[in-house]
Amino acid sequence: MSEGKIIVGLDIGTTKVACIVGQKTENGKIEILGYGKTVSTGVRRGVVTNIFDTVEAIKTAVKQASDQSGVEINRVSVGIAGQHIKSLQHRGVLMRDNHETEITEAELERLRNDTFKINMTPGEEIIDVIRQDTYVDGELASNPVGMLGNKIEANFHVIIGQTSAAKNIVKCIQSAGLEMDYMILEPIASAQAVLDEEEKDAGVVLVDIGGGTTDIAIFKNKKIQHTAVIPFGGNIITEDICTGCSIIKHYAEEVKVKFGSALASENRDDEVVSIPGIRGREPKEISFKNLAHIIQARLEEIFELVNYEIQKAKSENQLIAGIVLTGGGAMMKHIQQLAEFKTGLEVRIGYPNEHLNKNTMKEMSSPMYSTGIGLVIETIARMEHDEFLEASKPKEKPGPELMVNAEDGATIAETEESSDEKTGKDKKPRKKIDLTKIVATFTQFLNPEDID
Repeated sequence: MSEGKIIVGLDIGTTKVACIVGQKTENGKIEILGYGKTVSTGVRRGVVTNIFDTVEAIKTAVKQASDQSGVEINRVSVGIAGQHIKSLQHRGVLMRDNHETEITEAELERLRNDTFKINMTPGEEIIDVIRQDTYVDGELASNPVGMLGNKIEANFHVIIGQTSAAKNIVKCIQSAGLEMDYMILEPIASAQAVLDEEEKDAGVVLVDIGGGTTDIAIFKNKKIQHTAVIPFGGNIITEDICTGCSIIKHYAEEVKVKFGSALASENRDDEVVSIPGIRGREPKEISFKNLAHIIQARLEEIFELVNYEIQKAKSENQLIAGIVLTGGGAMMKHIQQLAEFKTGLEVRIGYPNEHLNKNTMKEMSSPMYSTGIGLVIETIARMEHDEFLEASKPKEKPGPELMVNAEDGATIAETEESSDEKTGKDKKPRKKIDLTKIVATFTQFLNPEDID
């Protein structure tokens, strides 16, 4: 895809709706032209629960991004997540018509598209299909394009979601006056923003801790191996603080962000914060250590579920690059140490600045924007792939053209080559046939009364 094309990523999350406008530069980096962010009130655990609130949030975020970037936004790529998301492995087979011709990218795409036809449970649909290993006549091929063979086989990672959840997202996009380019699984987008090829090759787990969900994507040998969505995120920690400290949600979120810690042992007993009482009631003092105990308990549960997904994917001993934490929840103090303790793997915090242009605004390098920036990067990659497929299609030889004489309306049948050209003789000028004269000559022999 040519540099400079404007791409818009729309992250519809549980706590925020973020709209990011970007483009690919000459050096292959992403330049962020503008962004918008607003509070999300119509989404719960990654699933739209209120169409009207979500549409209004989308409009607000899109308008902010449009005003800041100076770009009129009509099309967006949107992320999808939620506890309804699941994945499975599928093996596809394609028998070729002619084994003496080279394998093309179009054939691999045809094999991938056939996977969308597998039967699903009522109420579910395939969100995306990602090709993994490919085999030609039983032999593993890192890139089968250009090879010869009778049979192509490929393993696919199939991502499945609820039909209603996907349709509600589409409805929100359309109701906001927008069109959708792609619907992309959020952990796939986040991985594009914070992981590099070396990590994907060595084996790595992406853990994106958002407001309503924790998204997981496991990579090995540069291929996606497993995806999952845990229905817990930052919001449930806030709810735990509300219950455990008997304070309202607004103050619970504030103390979590400002004073929260993932390790209770890193806080002293004498450190406290005072929370104003409701309607004249006495202020309430909360110990930093007690606050950390509440946060740590919930995060430990999340990392236990991460461990379960790693074991489910049979990747325990294949993750040389360990875990990369991103999302708003990854900004919690001491979370890296807790994750290492609970999983036994090396952990780093993933920032989406590796693929960004140096001139990009500083706030965009925050882990909370990993999904939005990843949507821009993944959309560019998919558009380039689609354009490559279109360009690689064999061009059909044009057939005869009908040309109309502008002066008298005569129609001429013209082919690419005349029979004289094929024999090498001089080309003879073709006569122009005036259809109006033929019709006039023919009708003068007819009795007008006979024409009924």
